[in-house]
Amino acid sequence: MKGMRAARLIKMVLLLQSRPSMTAAELARELEVSERTVTRDAQALSEAGVPVYADRGRAGGYRLVGGYRTRLTGLARSEAEALFLGGVPGALREMGLEDAHSAARLKVSAALSPSLRDAPDSAAQRFHLDAPAWFREPEPPALLPVVAEAVWDDRRVAARYRRGEEEVERRLEPYGLVLKAGVWYLCARVAGGGSFRTYRIDRFTSVDPLEERFARDPDFDLPGHWAEQAERFARSLLRAEVVVRLSPQGVRGLRYAVDPVSARQALGQVGEPDGAGWVTVTLPVESEEIAQAQLTALGADVEVLAPAGLRARFARNAARLAALYDGTDRGPDGGTERGADAG
Repeated sequence: MKGMRAARLIKMVLLLQSRPSMTAAELARELEVSERTVTRDAQALSEAGVPVYADRGRAGGYRLVGGYRTRLTGLARSEAEALFLGGVPGALREMGLEDAHSAARLKVSAALSPSLRDAPDSAAQRFHLDAPAWFREPEPPALLPVVAEAVWDDRRVAARYRRGEEEVERRLEPYGLVLKAGVWYLCARVAGGGSFRTYRIDRFTSVDPLEERFARDPDFDLPGHWAEQAERFARSLLRAEVVVRLSPQGVRGLRYAVDPVSARQALGQVGEPDGAGWVTVTLPVESEEIAQAQLTALGADVEVLAPAGLRARFARNAARLAALYDGTDRGPDGGTERGADAG
């Protein structure tokens, strides 16, 4: 209880450092206590030598006097604003670090000079990161806070992980967390000098922190490791190839229609345009079915040359679309007749 009160008193001082003055009601709301408790805390700070002054009256409140504050010197406005772009509120909340982040922001805000006091609000109104993908409400993995604590503490864990239809057990050294499109991943090394691997945290069925800590490899680079793993994973999915002709518009639109890894590989080998300005490229794809769905978005700016089966799919769909839009494929009741071959 004493520790809780000490933390509250420190927070009260920081709040008063960050603003010219605050009413008892404002302090009570921020500190989640009653106004009577605020009065007692202010008295305790005054008795301890902290110059808290109470302004009486309806517009009164509490303020610090005598220049009682610590300032960060030499910090430019752009630097102060950039400092407050580091936090991702949703991610911090899911990792169980929201309170720590809030306390750190408050301490830095209180230490800023008055001319930079609006930096947190300035940054927040100019940048917001919404990490999850559209049309989904991802549930944070239940074990994420446990994993995050082990990452921060450099503590080994004993974990059970779903891999296909089986469940495996590993002793891991958790190095870092990655949030990708609303999905959390753990980059870890198998204990005992094993290789670095990447795990989806929602596939852990149990994570038990162990007593021993591990010494981090100073050469490990989390962003570099993730970029390499992501590239490798994307390439592992591209098991087939198609040959296509692209118009200039099709070349510009390819990177938006297919996987970025696939587009980069194809466009990195573009030859000379033909007489119509079109180029022929070999495109890595997951399958003919997925290639058809992706390339259809390019409309008449792409022509499939091979394989023959995929070209035939596009030909059948093109014929059906032509019939649909010129009115020749309608039944006697005006409804559209669906062909047996959906291709």
